[in-house]
Amino acid sequence: MSEEIRKLEPQSVWGHFADLNSVPRPSKKEEKVQAFMIDFAKSQGLEWKQDEIGNILVSKPASPGMEDRRKVVLQAHLDMVCQKNKDTDFDFETQGINMYVDGDWVKAKGTTLGADNGIGVASAMAVFSSKDIVHPPIEALFTTDEEAGMTGAHHLQPGFLSGDILMNLDTEDDDELSIGCAGGIDTDVSWSYEEEATNTEELAFSVKVSGLFGGHSGMDIIYGRGNANKILNRMIYDPSESFGWSISNFEGGGLRNAIPREAEAVVILPANKADEAEEYWQELGQALVKEFATTDPNIVIKVDKVELPKSKMINNDFQAFTAALQCTHDGIRRMSPDVEDLVETSNNVAHVSLAEGKMSLKALQRSDRESAKFDMADSIGAPWRLLGAEVEHSGSYPGWKLDPNAPMLGMMKELYEELFKEEPRVLACHAGLECGLLGQHYPELEMISFGPTIKNPHSPDEKVNIASVGKFWGYFLEALKRVPKS
Repeated sequence: MSEEIRKLEPQSVWGHFADLNSVPRPSKKEEKVQAFMIDFAKSQGLEWKQDEIGNILVSKPASPGMEDRRKVVLQAHLDMVCQKNKDTDFDFETQGINMYVDGDWVKAKGTTLGADNGIGVASAMAVFSSKDIVHPPIEALFTTDEEAGMTGAHHLQPGFLSGDILMNLDTEDDDELSIGCAGGIDTDVSWSYEEEATNTEELAFSVKVSGLFGGHSGMDIIYGRGNANKILNRMIYDPSESFGWSISNFEGGGLRNAIPREAEAVVILPANKADEAEEYWQELGQALVKEFATTDPNIVIKVDKVELPKSKMINNDFQAFTAALQCTHDGIRRMSPDVEDLVETSNNVAHVSLAEGKMSLKALQRSDRESAKFDMADSIGAPWRLLGAEVEHSGSYPGWKLDPNAPMLGMMKELYEELFKEEPRVLACHAGLECGLLGQHYPELEMISFGPTIKNPHSPDEKVNIASVGKFWGYFLEALKRVPKS
């Protein structure tokens, strides 16, 4: 499968990408890919070092005639988001990604592709393994655990880097220069509830939401796609208690930075209410399919009779749980008043798990304003605090804003216009780039972010445009040639 990928142009980038994607690299389980990167540096005779948290820095002297240029740090993260379709048999901890070419795109079979940020990593590797690319003194910072908490960037120590320009290779549109990003914070909710035994006068039904588009909870939140956890809660929310039902379990979503695509609950209700409930679910399900027809045309809402579990939530706790989840905001809270079409503040209800007396909820709040970020986090925790749940906020990281008059940005804009005869889009994004944290550790570091076109990251529909990788690569190499003198 990888041989087809290796034949694509530029072969040096695609070859390194195929090598990288043969190595398992889930967030927080990056030992194999870290060893892979160290072996790569050794094989090229390059200097390298690794810090205590796992970040790796590889260094290479300037090519002849470029010794007097400013030192550049190429930056990308080693980990990838691990999402798969439910019917795909795949183990991200032991298997490499199954890639294939589909027309103008490279995709993966039933899983995330890892182009985010594997193409950035592969591009840096291609520069470091080349004998003829013209470049200034360079370092490559390969960070750890970006997708699940930006752990590597959080713990990067002063003095680890020595460059004064940083090129972050983690933007996902090839006509874009990113000069800002949102900050983020995680909210985790833990709650214990009471259960009671079911009885022979009750029936059980599986209510399942699937087929949603999902995607990146920062970049794709603007599209208003459905969140499986929130849609499922609408299917089981019964504030008037007219059906008298409860649930034995609820499971939906996964990673904090991926919009949930699937969720399922088992509902227990009186047998004499079954016909009425099934009719209600059918009508509501049809309404929801129409409601999300534009953003999620493949949504499926399915109700099936299942074996009766031994226990269920007591009614009071069920009412409290569904009410709190109903109140938990999901999606855009506010658009930026300063930048057109930019989301300012949002939340993703990423994962809900409930069974055997324990409930957990994980959510990720983003904003380019620190005050709004923390206010959003407090708002997410508020309804759960009313239940007496334990609410914890963690992993806060700042946003990033580059001076629009920065010299490096001016050079990159002029170069783009020269090469492609059009202006690049210079903007901020609602995703969380590592630049905000890196700028805290290295405030004098001039940073810019760019990359090829990647669609639907953080979902099994992730794909990278083949021609775009070539466009990005040519632009990247020319930019290295034009780094100013120190």
